[in-house]
Amino acid sequence: MRFQAICNRDGGTFKTTDLDAFCERIGEAFRANGHEISCRVVSGDDLQAAIADAADDDTIDAMIVGGGDGTISSAAAEAFRTGKPLGVLPAGTMNLFARSLGVPLELDAAVAALASGVVGTADIATANGRPFVHQFSVGIHTRLVAIREGITYRSRVGKMVASIKAMIQAVGRPPNFSVQVRTDRGLQVRRSSGISVTNNPLAEGHAPYAEGLDHGVLGVYIARPMGGSQMLRLAAGVMIGRWKANALISEQSVRSLTLDFPRIRPSDQALMDGELMRLERTVHLEIHPGALNVILPHLTQAEEAA
Repeated sequence: MRFQAICNRDGGTFKTTDLDAFCERIGEAFRANGHEISCRVVSGDDLQAAIADAADDDTIDAMIVGGGDGTISSAAAEAFRTGKPLGVLPAGTMNLFARSLGVPLELDAAVAALASGVVGTADIATANGRPFVHQFSVGIHTRLVAIREGITYRSRVGKMVASIKAMIQAVGRPPNFSVQVRTDRGLQVRRSSGISVTNNPLAEGHAPYAEGLDHGVLGVYIARPMGGSQMLRLAAGVMIGRWKANALISEQSVRSLTLDFPRIRPSDQALMDGELMRLERTVHLEIHPGALNVILPHLTQAEEAA
């Protein structure tokens, strides 16, 4: 196969990586498995254009894209649009989509696993037609990220520290908003501090990501209105992988749903795969089973056990 690798030099761990040397290792690994590959290192400003060019290039069979969850989400949207297979190099803070695909989190191990991997499929979701691979959120998670984005940080550790500072500020006045939730089971009118809709249900016992992307359903998580102390307990539960035991969180699985927010302001925001965006009054979300072509990693026995 003919691959194009694209690395976002401004994304996550790539900021401190010798990307020229890393590209050489990518080339060696893929050529050793009988493939052709070229490697591009681009800035964040040039990333979207580079991904779109690769997705539309008929001389390229598949893309390998490295960066954080925002970078990977952009690449997945282009892969969904064109049908071109996507391989994921985890260079972000959480690397949630890479985890769901089973890609090793150490970069050289990820390269080896993808170079010997195979083309498969994964589910992808959309919100008002816009693709996402992890989650769409409204409420406390969105507020936390908005506060964090106003804090300067220059490293992965700095981002984690900024997230803790943002959490402390966000729980001081948790959101409390009205939402109408329509599914094939009927209409619910709720008040909530936060809603997350995920590409496949999230697993418990680790960071909040789906263990599989082939169930063909969305995970819908709605938090009842919470005070500051309740929100802190929820945050602690998320960190230790025990958040599903919280009685204030409801969970359901659906193929599609519509969220209607009767009272929104022009400044209200939603969060999609870590990126802030304007919240629309009505948001229709649906799952697209097996609609994303991906490079599934070939794992060693040790990696499978881990």
